[in-house]
Amino acid sequence: MSHATEVFQPLRAEDPPVVAGYRLAARLGAGGMGRVYLSHTQGGRPVAIKVVRPELADDPDFRRRFGREIKAARRVRGAYTAELIDADADAVPPWLATLYVPGPSLTEAVVRRGPLPVAAVLWLMAGVAEALQAIHAEGIVHRDLKPSNVLLAADGPRVIDFGIALATDGTSYTATGNMIGTPAYMAPEQASGGEVTAATDVFALGQTAAFAALGRPLYGDGPGVNVLYRIVHCEPDLSLLPEPLRPLFARCLAADPADRATPAEVVEWCRRRLGADADPGGEPAVWREVTGPEVVVPAPVPDPTAVVPQPPIGYTRPTAGYPVPPAPQERKARRRRAALITAAGVGGGALLVAALAWSVMDANDGLRRLNGAHSTASGAQAPAQSSEHPSASAPESSSDTSGSSARGAGDHRPGTSPSASAAPREPQAEPYAPVSVDAQHSLSLADPLAEGKNGNKNGKGDIRFDCAEAGCELTSDTAVFVQIMGGHGTTLDECRLLLGNSKYHSWKLAAAAAGSEICIKDPASGDIALFVIQTKSTALPDLAFVQGDLSIWRHAAR
Repeated sequence: MSHATEVFQPLRAEDPPVVAGYRLAARLGAGGMGRVYLSHTQGGRPVAIKVVRPELADDPDFRRRFGREIKAARRVRGAYTAELIDADADAVPPWLATLYVPGPSLTEAVVRRGPLPVAAVLWLMAGVAEALQAIHAEGIVHRDLKPSNVLLAADGPRVIDFGIALATDGTSYTATGNMIGTPAYMAPEQASGGEVTAATDVFALGQTAAFAALGRPLYGDGPGVNVLYRIVHCEPDLSLLPEPLRPLFARCLAADPADRATPAEVVEWCRRRLGADADPGGEPAVWREVTGPEVVVPAPVPDPTAVVPQPPIGYTRPTAGYPVPPAPQERKARRRRAALITAAGVGGGALLVAALAWSVMDANDGLRRLNGAHSTASGAQAPAQSSEHPSASAPESSSDTSGSSARGAGDHRPGTSPSASAAPREPQAEPYAPVSVDAQHSLSLADPLAEGKNGNKNGKGDIRFDCAEAGCELTSDTAVFVQIMGGHGTTLDECRLLLGNSKYHSWKLAAAAAGSEICIKDPASGDIALFVIQTKSTALPDLAFVQGDLSIWRHAAR
């Protein structure tokens, strides 16, 4: 398997096709905070989209903290950081986008080739220390610097993932006693719940570089509690490290934060020993061996607007590459204007007919003129009414079920507009709330109350709930699904667009949280539905369920 194949994994059934308007091209991986996908900006520049895990997204404290971190991280600009370019802490689920770095993580590089040579470790430490300078300059402490958060680009390392970083002027956060960070790369003060400062990141830099030099964590493996005990109470064994690097590691790994080197001192120390290799563009040849062959990034996913003129909306912001469609209020206003124009034209034609008839009858005697005027006035009102209420023009006889279709194409009533009376009307949504499905109770779009409220223990509903897979899923033999990521207030047109090519008869709910929206289509009936999740419980598979609000548009598929 090639390295590119390992990096870019195909999207799975549970992955969304779009996140906040960014069309996803591949999976990049998953971490403690969520899943990461490859996408592109409007100009075609690759970006990494991280979607927050549902259990974090459901935590109001996390959302507030995440929002603060986004504002702080937007300020960071540095040659050795992956710039944050877009994010939304209030989306369902929250997400962020950073520039994509074409290169393996330090973890992947060490697993693939083993410990790094001294020159490569020096180059690594200089680049990461310079990244920390840019981060700390904006009042941010990373708090979770580790090998998987360092990417190895061809021109040097990049520090990523400020998803757990906090602004230094913010309130220190612990969740039910749990410390933020990865045990094997914590500083002693962080492991013991003390004050976290910029020096904490320098200790993590020393541990990260030691992993690169040794091929394993400096404080050993094992349960996190045991590792944290060694970090707090034991001195690191520097004899395991290459001799030229030991003085620098001793400064970075000092137990007292005040005794540690600053990022600027680390940069200067490494540059003196690298010599000419420290100049821009002078990366050592061994660095190119570490990063491996150049990765070919997949091309952007084609814009669906080339086929369907109305792109997805309802996301948290209009996205580059998609024209902004009219808002629902504007679309309603347009339909009202069109109806008024049609009615005015029909009414005007009727009045003109009435005027001509009146002129002709004026030549006759007074009685006939009076009778004719009464008859004409009555005929002038009917067409105007029929244009506003098409059903009024239908035959009253129950035996004539074909209506106007039984007449010739030109056999319509004077003053009426065939196109106006035949214009299809948009189906109106039928609301059902709440609707619940679990292992014993399925759901039918044809009769949601029968299946979703009272339950169908025989499982005959179109839509079933299955927890055989982690996180549970919705399944159907006929209906197809697609989840709207980062969307609120999804419309019928949006569901039509995204369901147009959907072939997913099952949809995993691992990435779904309260507020998530799932479009559903029954190809047989043409019904389209929007399911908005209100409560999801999957911790105990035997008792798992999902409950939400359901809206159904009958015969709405095109």
